[in-house]
Amino acid sequence: MSENTNIEKRNEENSVASGTQKTIGKAKSQMRSLHFSLLSILIIIVLVWLMLGVVFGIMKAPSNDMSPRVDYGDLLLYFRFDRKFDINEVVVINKNDTIYLGRVIAVGGDTVDITDDADLIVNGNTLNEPKIYYSTPRYEEYEQFPLTVPEGEYFILVDRREGGEDSRYYGTVKAKEIKGSVVTLIRRNNL
Repeated sequence: MSENTNIEKRNEENSVASGTQKTIGKAKSQMRSLHFSLLSILIIIVLVWLMLGVVFGIMKAPSNDMSPRVDYGDLLLYFRFDRKFDINEVVVINKNDTIYLGRVIAVGGDTVDITDDADLIVNGNTLNEPKIYYSTPRYEEYEQFPLTVPEGEYFILVDRREGGEDSRYYGTVKAKEIKGSVVTLIRRNNL
């Protein structure tokens, strides 16, 4: 009987030790899972920061100057790595510590003229802009026309040409003053 009691006691001790080992193993597995989850979250945060802080930028449209395509408050996603911009590309500009949005009209070497009749002429050709619904008046007190765009710079106009702040107001824009080209937008009424 004492031998059976000893065997039962040992079996009971083994069972308790086995249960303790299972509990410890389960706790270690949960800790590994928690560490993996935290590491995954950290990696996602770093990737989002890199994408929105380095590769892409995100901002609200600063004015209605690009209306009707872009309205004040629309959320814009722009690509930061472009350094050469094409005609008609919409870009985000940091000129004189102010953020602007505009459309590239002319590049370095092009000659821009705005007539008294508000016609926009680039390199001797009147631009046909079917999606621009406003005339392009000259701002007499700022830039003098015709104007030749220096190499490495851009002439920018807004879509709402009457009263808009663009290269007629602040002059040509250097490539380093352009933060990037707009990739997409989200209308503020859809937020």
